[in-house]
Amino acid sequence: MRWLAGVSAVVIAVTLGACGPKEPKVMGGSPDLRRLTEEQYANIIADVFGEQIVIAGHFDPILRTDGLYALGTRSARITPSGFEQYYDLAASVANQVTSPDNRDDLIPCKPAQANAADDACAKQFFAKAGRLLYRRPLTERELATPVKAAHDYAGISGDFYEGIAEGLSGMLTTPEFLFIADTTEKAGDGQLKLTNYAKASRLSFLLWNTTPDEQLLTAAEKGELDKDSSLKREVERMIASPRLDRGLRAFFKDFFDFAKFETLEKDPVIYPVYGMRTSEDAKEQMLRTITNHLINHDGDYRDLYTTRKTFITPTLARIYHVPALHPDGGWSEYEFPEGDNRAGLLTQIGFVAVNAHPGRSSPTIRGRAIRELVLCQKVPDPPGDVDFSLFNDPNSPNRTAKQRLTAHATAPACAGCHKVTDPVGLALENFDGAGEFRTTENEVPIDTTGNLDGVAYTNAADLGKAMRNSLAVPSCLVDRMAAYAVGRTPSRDDAPLITYLEKDFEKDGYKVPELLRTIALSDFIFAVSPPKDSKAAENVSQENRS
Repeated sequence: MRWLAGVSAVVIAVTLGACGPKEPKVMGGSPDLRRLTEEQYANIIADVFGEQIVIAGHFDPILRTDGLYALGTRSARITPSGFEQYYDLAASVANQVTSPDNRDDLIPCKPAQANAADDACAKQFFAKAGRLLYRRPLTERELATPVKAAHDYAGISGDFYEGIAEGLSGMLTTPEFLFIADTTEKAGDGQLKLTNYAKASRLSFLLWNTTPDEQLLTAAEKGELDKDSSLKREVERMIASPRLDRGLRAFFKDFFDFAKFETLEKDPVIYPVYGMRTSEDAKEQMLRTITNHLINHDGDYRDLYTTRKTFITPTLARIYHVPALHPDGGWSEYEFPEGDNRAGLLTQIGFVAVNAHPGRSSPTIRGRAIRELVLCQKVPDPPGDVDFSLFNDPNSPNRTAKQRLTAHATAPACAGCHKVTDPVGLALENFDGAGEFRTTENEVPIDTTGNLDGVAYTNAADLGKAMRNSLAVPSCLVDRMAAYAVGRTPSRDDAPLITYLEKDFEKDGYKVPELLRTIALSDFIFAVSPPKDSKAAENVSQENRS
């Protein structure tokens, strides 16, 4: 009767699962538009036309909002100079797509004559490419625009492919491509809901950081994303895809504010070992550590702050003072030995070097980064009239950063913030501004003892353990990932939902793919409420785009 015992076990499991906490209902945010990031733009072009297409150019900056650039995309606009960048980039992409090297693979038909317009072939190409670029099928009116542009330009140039390039350039500069739209429709009960195509976009940009693929778009076209079983099938497929690595990288680059690397400078006299290659490798080291631990090993998120396993290149090995296993410049796995101060992400060069000054370390910058990025605790900006002379005076008898900060923090305007940032930042003082290990500063031993919200530690590795056991660490990740998924800051009304996600994250062993799965299958990710501004509603309504 083993089969009966097995059935009983399944029934018990289902029954117990049904008794678990139910997802709290949420109102959802207003439908909105979010501008593509540079990385999303590049990913879409690579996925639609191939990785051989070179993307060269920069977009108007996006402001980091409530801890994420993803939230700043809602308010990101395109300036006249920014549009010129888009136009030039679109022309470059279109010319590469239609070049002799690529056209046979990327254009699904041959023109009747290469030196004249062919509307049927042009329409076939624009319909296929446009479906992926716009993240939904093009309307007949939308399709007619690039077809006409291709027809007219081919007549002028005498080249079918130059006409196709002209039509494609236009598509790549439209709001339909450059902005992700929360298109909506009325549900059966009269309530507002996202269209299946908008749902597909939310899933794809959360899990893959790119446009939905053909299979997901087909599911959306059939209305299957409204069905729990079909939605689960697509989410499982996407989480099992190698593209999840790219999606997770995008989130953590935003989470850890990797944009800082773009303006990072180090004094070459003080830190001759640190160069541009170091920055690139330091970024990649953090990302490889994160994705290897979370995806390849299905690890506990909290262990990222204590793990000694990582990856290094010869460039990084010189700063870490460890052997380079691949002298030719390749990556190799590496594990710092027990007792080493290097343990966890916060001790990697990508964190300690980027959160420092060009010519010295900075406990305050590092402490603020830990508080704001990893613990989601807002630290106020310093007053505009702060006197830094107490800290920067070269003749000061205070030789270490800890001694100088103790004197500096006596100023009433500074004391409050420094009490929050400095203790955790000082735990990383064994790493100089380039991330190299040291035991003294100005020939005085460095004191890295302190406490994180009452938990004492003696060095950076101990700080990692305190971080690992802090309830704020997984809580912060859940809050940021929920915001990232829906493109808005969770409201006070979302608090029960965030608590639900936190408990589910804990129950699943703090596995990030499980958290992604929970969010992707939740009502929360698709919930929308009527916008207060009726004009905004028109901008994102399905009817307005038909």
